[in-house]
Amino acid sequence: MKKFIKIFGISFICFTLLLAGVVIAILKMPEPKPEPVPVPPSFSDEEEPKKAEKTELEELIEKSNRINVLLMGMEGPRTDVLILASFDPESKNVDMVSVPRDTYFHSKGYNAADQKKINAVYGRSNAEGVMGVVSAILDVPVHHYVRVSYKGVEDIVDSLGGVKVTIPFNMNYDDPYSNPPLHIHFKKGTKVLNGKEAVKFLRHRKNNDGTHSGGDIGRIQRQQQFLKSAASKALSFKKLPVVASTIFKFVKTSMDLDEIVYYAKSAIGISTDNIKTYKLPGKAEYKSNASYYIHDPSETEKLMIEIYKRGMDE
Repeated sequence: MKKFIKIFGISFICFTLLLAGVVIAILKMPEPKPEPVPVPPSFSDEEEPKKAEKTELEELIEKSNRINVLLMGMEGPRTDVLILASFDPESKNVDMVSVPRDTYFHSKGYNAADQKKINAVYGRSNAEGVMGVVSAILDVPVHHYVRVSYKGVEDIVDSLGGVKVTIPFNMNYDDPYSNPPLHIHFKKGTKVLNGKEAVKFLRHRKNNDGTHSGGDIGRIQRQQQFLKSAASKALSFKKLPVVASTIFKFVKTSMDLDEIVYYAKSAIGISTDNIKTYKLPGKAEYKSNASYYIHDPSETEKLMIEIYKRGMDE
């Protein structure tokens, strides 16, 4: 049975909605202030209240005007791709943290092996539930979400006129049982991909002979390369509002079409040098005979501090 819809065009959706969505959220709110992470009280009623000491990350969140948008690529009722896009409206820095789909997260009452993966949260808690889990893992607020399926990716990439990528190795994969049958054949090198080719590039998991099987991490690396290339193309694309209109047909978001079209114009010209991509710190492990990605809380905190500090002194 096929493993379907792997890392479809969410990379491009991520970036374009960063321009025509995340920027919207920033610009339509004069002074957006994320809610600070709550600090539980640690003193009894009899004691004189004292200010709880905030962590460095909590203080940075309070000072920051960043808007964090969770980008979700769907595979049926599960999230195949999760990226937190964090935008700083003052420095114009964009930071994108990819969260592997197999990231371990155990919710009470859901004890089956596949229910302990973050990609299963949407099926039981919808987008808001996924936002809460990602917020808990990264320890930062999540203000908005964008959800997309793979079906519109071809049209979206084609509306850009294709996306240039560097294919890192010869890709040869066939799945005759897929409906329709899937055939991925790319030569190593640089190529401008049309919509159909882009979806194939992003769906590639391994070659027929088992080589170049990078799992979640390999797919994320290709995804991030595609995102960077799409960013470079879209940022200089004079018809970005038209592209945004195409995207709007295929996504679920709290931002309406008029806002997307209007504010997308303001996004043209943002430098790709300000866009950085990251992976949730951690490593793949077996836990109770199942494979998971176990995130590292300490390294994750360091990463988010680094992200929130970026641009503050510029």
